[in-house]
Amino acid sequence: MEVARFDEVMGGEIAHFAAILLRSESAASSRIENLTASARAIAEAEIGPSSRKNAAEIVANTRTMTAALALAGNLTESSILAMHRALMIDSDPSNAGRWRTEQVWIGGGNLGPHRALFVPPHHDRVAGAIADLLDFISRPDLSPLVHAALAHAQFETIHPFTDGNGRTGRALVQAMLRHAQLTRNVTVPVSAGLLADTDAYFAALTAYREGDPLTIVSQFANAAFRAVTNGRELVNQLRETHRRWQDVIKARSDSAVWRLADLLLRRPVVNARVVAEELDLDVGNVHRYIRPLLEVGVLTESHVKRNQVWRAPEVLAALDAFAARAGRRARSAAP
Repeated sequence: MEVARFDEVMGGEIAHFAAILLRSESAASSRIENLTASARAIAEAEIGPSSRKNAAEIVANTRTMTAALALAGNLTESSILAMHRALMIDSDPSNAGRWRTEQVWIGGGNLGPHRALFVPPHHDRVAGAIADLLDFISRPDLSPLVHAALAHAQFETIHPFTDGNGRTGRALVQAMLRHAQLTRNVTVPVSAGLLADTDAYFAALTAYREGDPLTIVSQFANAAFRAVTNGRELVNQLRETHRRWQDVIKARSDSAVWRLADLLLRRPVVNARVVAEELDLDVGNVHRYIRPLLEVGVLTESHVKRNQVWRAPEVLAALDAFAARAGRRARSAAP
C-alpha cells in the first residue's frame, strides 16, 4: 500500500521526478556492488564519455533499469538478456546479453570453488533454471512484492551471468513491480532500502538457498518502507529547491528559462547540446536561457574534458543526501 501510494502521488509530477528516482535506484543498486560515485560524477557521465569507471557503470545500470521498465509488459528470456546487455555492453561486450558458459562461485578466491560461500548451478543448467523461473514469474496469484522478492532470490541463486547478476536481478524486481501495476509512474528505490543493511540482504539470500523463503520477503518489505521514506524526503527537497528558484528567477512566464529550470530537476548537469535537444532549441540560442540561471546561482559553470557544462548544485546536493541516508555498503561478499 505504501509503495502504491508513493507511486500515485509522484505520478502527479512524473515529468519532474520519474527520471531522478530511476537514477537514484540505479545508483543505489550499483552501490550494493560497491560501485560508488557522486551525483555530479554520475550526471557528468550521462552527457558524455567519462574516465570515471564507477560513474560510467552506474550510468549503464540506469540503462538497465530503463530497459527493464520498457520490457515489463512481457517478461521473457529475451527480456532478461536485453536488460543484461544494456548493463554490460560497454564493460564486457563479449558476455553482454548471454548466459554464462562457465562455472562461477562466490567467495573463496580465484583458484577454485573449494572454499566458496556459494556455488551456483552448472552453466549447462542455467537455461532450464531460467525457464522454470519465468514460469514462476508468470504466476498471477502472489502479492507483487512477495512475488518479486522470491523471484529475485531465485535469480541470484541461478546466477545466470558471469557478471552483473545483482544489478540485473534488482532491475528485474522493478520490471515485476511495473508488470503487476503496483508501480505505474515512477521507480520506487527499493535498492536504496536494501543498501541500508547489505549484510542482512546477503544473509537473506543465503537463508533462501537453505530453504527459508520468509527472510528475503521480510527484507524486501522493510526495504520498501525505507525506500518510500527516503524517496519522499528526496522529492520534498527537490520541490523546495524548485520553489526557491521561482522566487529568484527573473524571466517571462513563457520563456524557455522556466523549461530549463524544470529540466534541471531531471538532468542536473547539462551542456549546450543536451539543453538544445531536450528543449527543442537551436544550440546557438542556448546561452541566452542559461545566463539568467547563472546570474541567480541556480546554475554554476564548469568544464569536463575542456567541454563547457553547467550544473545545478542544489539538485546534486539533494541526490548526494539521498545516497547518504540510504547508507554505505557493509563489507561483505555479494552473492
